[in-house]
Amino acid sequence: MPRDRHSITADDILPLEQYELIRSEKKQEAILRKRLTRIAVGPHATALFESWDSMWLQIHEMLRIEKGGAAQLVDEIAAYEPMIPKGSELTLTLFFEVEDPVRRDRFLRSIGAVENHIALRVGAHTIAARPEGDLERTRDSDGKTSAIHFLHFDFTPAAIAAWRDPAQPAMLVIDHPNYGHAALIGADTRAFLARECFG
Repeated sequence: MPRDRHSITADDILPLEQYELIRSEKKQEAILRKRLTRIAVGPHATALFESWDSMWLQIHEMLRIEKGGAAQLVDEIAAYEPMIPKGSELTLTLFFEVEDPVRRDRFLRSIGAVENHIALRVGAHTIAARPEGDLERTRDSDGKTSAIHFLHFDFTPAAIAAWRDPAQPAMLVIDHPNYGHAALIGADTRAFLARECFG
């Protein structure tokens, strides 16, 4: 199974005509997967844990929309492959959502450097977020942060064991001075992510 390699290559990507034949099924799988992998953290943040399957689908969808062929495929793999968990980490995409554009701009300016205030807490373990290194998510010029953040959480073997133990509480925490919220992570989500991401 390709996901066991914890990476995606061009060989894993279907020609668009083949993808179209299974797209409906894969989109339905994604809806079911998101029931386990999507977590609200306070009123304005939504976390979506990623996996091999979610990144595989994202690459196909981008190719389907833009139809850039082989040249685009190289760029899409470069963009999304780093977010596939590598065996001892969890990855997630964090969205900050405020509908009104004026309020959204003000809110994003108020939570600058929020990427440095995000962690998973599992039992006695605190795993700080490591931002994906593609670009800075908070602007130096005015302190405004991005509405979307791509994050890694690097687990030790002991932290993985705690994650697998349903007796140990797990939560996603944002402790920014202007946005302090936490969300418990349920047993079904933890079991799913352990199967998909660790090992």
